[in-house]
Amino acid sequence: MLTKTRTVAEMTLREIARRRGVLLILLLMPLAFYLTRRGDHLGQSVRFVCLGLGWALSTAALFTGTASRALEPRLRLSGYATRQLVLGRLLALWLLGLAVSAPYLLLIRLDEPDVRHGAVALSMALMVAVAAPFGLAVAALLPRDMEGTLVLLTVVGTQMTLDPADPAARLLPFWFSREIATYAVDGTAADYLARGLAHGAGYGLLLLVVAAALATARLRRRPHLRFV
Repeated sequence: MLTKTRTVAEMTLREIARRRGVLLILLLMPLAFYLTRRGDHLGQSVRFVCLGLGWALSTAALFTGTASRALEPRLRLSGYATRQLVLGRLLALWLLGLAVSAPYLLLIRLDEPDVRHGAVALSMALMVAVAAPFGLAVAALLPRDMEGTLVLLTVVGTQMTLDPADPAARLLPFWFSREIATYAVDGTAADYLARGLAHGAGYGLLLLVVAAALATARLRRRPHLRFV
């Protein structure tokens, strides 16, 4: 199982590596988010760089999920299990997300020396864990890139503009980044950190289950067969 999962992860990374424009956008999108709030809005700059990371990685997961639709049935016929396909793609996306987030963690450490950098690192790691299955779940629900991109844009845009204290904000997948950023920047009590961790872990687990269930249902269908 591990060998096939690793093979799927390597295939996914090679597919993403061929899209150099996507990689460039992945690298620069969180920077744009960070610079828009740098200076007088320290807390928002840390929160926004995490949201930029989540948007970039979920978009990469969306494109990866839609691109794999034609390949996965053939891999299933070759003996790959659905769980190997899902875990392989998630592993590749998680590795990519950690690689992209590392320079931004270093940037915050050098540019903002007075924040709790351990909490920032935890927020970024949790963002990577949540954004990858989120993008795959959207890709499974919406087979076209355009519709999926619009959904991601709507979710992240709403997350950025909605008052984080509004109860409706907690229904969105990246709300935890605000709580952990508040703990990291403002030096608040640990209950902010606890709420953020609970929300992120719960949403991440839910999205993992949804992405796996949708992939299983799709790969069990046989549209080329007709029963009389």
